[in-house]
Amino acid sequence: MSKKQGFRVGVYVFKDAEVVDYAAPYGVFSVARRLDPELDVFLVADSLRLVQTQAGLTVHPNYSFNEMPDMDAFLIPGGFGTRQETYNKRLHQFILSLPETTLLTSVCTGSWIYGNMGLLDGLPATSRKEPDRLEASEMGKVPIDRLAEIAPACTISRARIVDTGRIITGAGIASGMEMGFHLLRRAGYDETFISDVARVMEYSEAYNVYKNDIEYFNQASK
Repeated sequence: MSKKQGFRVGVYVFKDAEVVDYAAPYGVFSVARRLDPELDVFLVADSLRLVQTQAGLTVHPNYSFNEMPDMDAFLIPGGFGTRQETYNKRLHQFILSLPETTLLTSVCTGSWIYGNMGLLDGLPATSRKEPDRLEASEMGKVPIDRLAEIAPACTISRARIVDTGRIITGAGIASGMEMGFHLLRRAGYDETFISDVARVMEYSEAYNVYKNDIEYFNQASK
């Protein structure tokens, strides 16, 4: 794969988005920019108002939906807020308006949104596999099982990253790190570059554990 010059990632932020879900892939690209300043990563939201994410961490988006920023990948994190975002018609319209060349990616319960839109039908996808206390109780449900309910025509995968071509889903929270590294891979960066980013982040050991935990699905071979 040839390297895409100036690969740009837009990370969606919304009320009660899980912090590590969006900060981990953002952080990977932040460090990767030290090695290639042409890379870009930024926050996208419904409007340019401040967004209070999980545990009160408030961030200022760089772009609103109306500005339609040019990007090579759009990433939706998970978090408690996805319970509402799954049915957010403005978000759905924004996703549908993106060029076919824009990768649609998610971390954790962000995949619920693509699932509810029918975009995961006939495809494998993943979500968080480990429940919190409420999800483990009789009143809750593990997020990956909830994905199966939301998108019954989707094949549930337990891989850390699932790459189906345009749509790439990541498992729970910390797998946002692997999503960041995989997006560098999809941008055409070689293993030497990606491993160097992991080294600078003091993440080499974990990177080596997870770098092959990827399920690829080729729609053309169906």
